Amino acid sequence: MFDVVGLTMSADEITSIAHDYQTLRHQADELHRTGADGVARDTSTPSAFKSADAADPISTRATVRTIQNTASSLRDGTTTAVELTNDVFVRIDRLDARLGAYVSTFRDAALKAADRADRELAAGQDRGPLHGIPLAIKDVIATVEGPTRANSLVAPRQWRSNGDATAVARLRDAGAIIVGKTTTNEFALGLNDPATGFPMPRNSWAADRYAGGSSSGTAIAVASGLALGGLGTDTAGSIRHPSALNGVTGLKVSLGRVSTTGTVPLSPSLDTVGPIARSAWDCALMFHAIADHDPSYRGSSRRPVPQYLDALDGSVQGLRIGWPKRYFFDTGNVSDLVRTRVTAAISALREAGAGVAEVSLPNADMARIACQIVLLCEAFAYHRDDLVAHWAKYGRYARGLLARGALYGGADYVQAKKIATAFDREVSEAMRACDVLIMPTMPTGARLLEETDPMMMDRWSSASFTSQWNLTGLPACAVPIGFDGVGMPVSMQIIGKPFDETTVLRVADAYQRLTCFHLAAPAMPGD
Repeated sequence: MFDVVGLTMSADEITSIAHDYQTLRHQADELHRTGADGVARDTSTPSAFKSADAADPISTRATVRTIQNTASSLRDGTTTAVELTNDVFVRIDRLDARLGAYVSTFRDAALKAADRADRELAAGQDRGPLHGIPLAIKDVIATVEGPTRANSLVAPRQWRSNGDATAVARLRDAGAIIVGKTTTNEFALGLNDPATGFPMPRNSWAADRYAGGSSSGTAIAVASGLALGGLGTDTAGSIRHPSALNGVTGLKVSLGRVSTTGTVPLSPSLDTVGPIARSAWDCALMFHAIADHDPSYRGSSRRPVPQYLDALDGSVQGLRIGWPKRYFFDTGNVSDLVRTRVTAAISALREAGAGVAEVSLPNADMARIACQIVLLCEAFAYHRDDLVAHWAKYGRYARGLLARGALYGGADYVQAKKIATAFDREVSEAMRACDVLIMPTMPTGARLLEETDPMMMDRWSSASFTSQWNLTGLPACAVPIGFDGVGMPVSMQIIGKPFDETTVLRVADAYQRLTCFHLAAPAMPGD
């Protein structure tokens, strides 16, 4: 073992980090050159992923529950919260060993809460459409029922919570039932290391495909009927990425719109908490419940919270869609089918009355690099002391990524923040002519597990189209739009102006009224 800046590493780990240093340094230098003359220099070569022959989509369930239709069933007497919650636990018992969605479940507490919801509804005490709905919570967000472990053997440093995170408390106030904590990448960063003993999340459509991260378990649970919705966190795409790969809807909220109090930090200047659910309507409902000012959260917005559901009228008449063709549609590993599906979705919205115009975002890739630098620098700063003291307790992927954060210097971090400001101006200028931007959420459908890049050195990997919007703090929603050639879900991403989730959700909901891709769910054993 060797000591490197206080970290006790094996020779293999040092070799791996040294191998990636050239890539990290090259990307950081690109940022400095861009800052000097304003010209982006993309000199990378995308990795070539394995192609597959076209195939029919994997079998789907004929009917799926949404929060919207289940809320109606709870009120017309065709189901009860106890029946609903029991059904969810039956599915968890039957399927979760295969899927790895949950790290812990709260059966007794959930059934007690469900019984209370039934009694309240029967007595006319209706807290709204979330009353009696079973939800899942990512294991970096605190719940009173059990510990928050961030899928790690290392206890979160300087972070203690004996109760609910603010967002969880607000869901409970709305009558929601918390059924358990879901799997995540370790500390919402490194891929799961089987040696740590935590469940390995599997794509809900195919076990040999990547489930996405880091809010893997919540997306799997929603896709597979192990919850009707849930909370995730999004720092560089961690809600949208697994939502896209599992065929569900996921909303990254504006920075400051939802409190992160009670959430284990990854990169505090980028972290957000948001909903994952079957539909845009369901996400809007959950979002309204958790979005409000929180004095305990330093960055909390004081803006009034709109009635998001009121805006979901099915119309996009007169709305303007920006189409950023360069980079998001014609660069890198964007598969032909993904490009075709997203273009078809934009055309459907145009036929429904929206206007479409091409916009330019020349520094989108520089923004991706800047987000990576900010994230890794802030994550390393948070974990440094624990890495020194407990290196071997971290999973090999999490500690490897955190150690790579030490390879950036203060000048790189400052330059990344400058790029963030410049890209924010670039996006603001582009969006003067439009209400939303639409692009792929991911360049491809879910890739084979063997193709997954655990250290994220491939710039066309998970965060290539998502992290820019964390850097700007803008709202972004992943929306299912069909399947690729091997039956894996494909997703488009809708980007809005600051704190304008209303329009983002309105466009997503309108598209989902025109199509039924968001209602497709994988057929599970026993269905």
